[in-house]
Amino acid sequence: MAVGARSERDEPEEKPDPAVEEKNEDDAAEAQPHRPFWKELPLLIGIALVLALLIKTFLMQAFSIPSDSMQNTLQRGDRVLVDKLTPWFGSEPERGEVVVFHDPANWLSGEPTPQPNLVQQVLSKIGLMPSADEKDLIKRVIAVGGDTVECKKGGPVKVNGKELDEPYIYPGDTPCDDFPFGPLTVPEGKIWVMGDHRQNSQDSRFHQQDSTKGFVPVDKVVGRAVVVAWPLTRWSTLPVPDTFDQPGINDKKAAAALGAAPAALGLVGAVPLVLWRRRRLTVRSAARDRRG
Repeated sequence: MAVGARSERDEPEEKPDPAVEEKNEDDAAEAQPHRPFWKELPLLIGIALVLALLIKTFLMQAFSIPSDSMQNTLQRGDRVLVDKLTPWFGSEPERGEVVVFHDPANWLSGEPTPQPNLVQQVLSKIGLMPSADEKDLIKRVIAVGGDTVECKKGGPVKVNGKELDEPYIYPGDTPCDDFPFGPLTVPEGKIWVMGDHRQNSQDSRFHQQDSTKGFVPVDKVVGRAVVVAWPLTRWSTLPVPDTFDQPGINDKKAAAALGAAPAALGLVGAVPLVLWRRRRLTVRSAARDRRG
């Protein structure tokens, strides 16, 4: 038989025994020592910190309420969770939402800023504690770009001609008796904000002489406060009140036309008066010419 040729009666190859293989794998696993937990702990902490940082940057962030301007909806010292995700998808603040925003025009001038220690600084950077060194405010959105908003002394706040029923206002407060305003038209890309504790809130009404004229740019908004997370006894959500869903409140064109109506009526009334005056002057001039 030629060298290298195989016989038709070659013996079949022996197959390994599965039981032996399984035993060998178990022996190998037992031979590898398990890492002590204290060696894995730094890795777990690192992963947790990275996840916390990502959540703070893109999803949620905790904020502490520094004042009484949003009572009784929010109390001083409450911790709220702010939704930072939806603005990434182009969502803009809506009427009735409670929002956190960066100081738009030095509104907090003269207000003391707490000095956090090193641990608080680190924890706030990764979102495990509310930010203490940033100058942020929290208010309720009353009107958005294109809306007409006003409030006369003794009356309610009106948005696009619709009166707001505001059960969230601090008991004993009035809608705006301390600082009436309007009517004003909110520019596109801006919002008009007010505190729920109206007589204890330096909101849009008090900053109409600033560079922003009291309006908050949308790009200054950090996000919407959605939950009171701490203390646990005050845990609650922050929904949009029903008054902002009433029919007709979205009719910005109608509100603009309503605001322009007095001017239009004045123009219509002025035209006959001007024509009458011109005719009278013409008659007088002709009479003088005849006498001359």
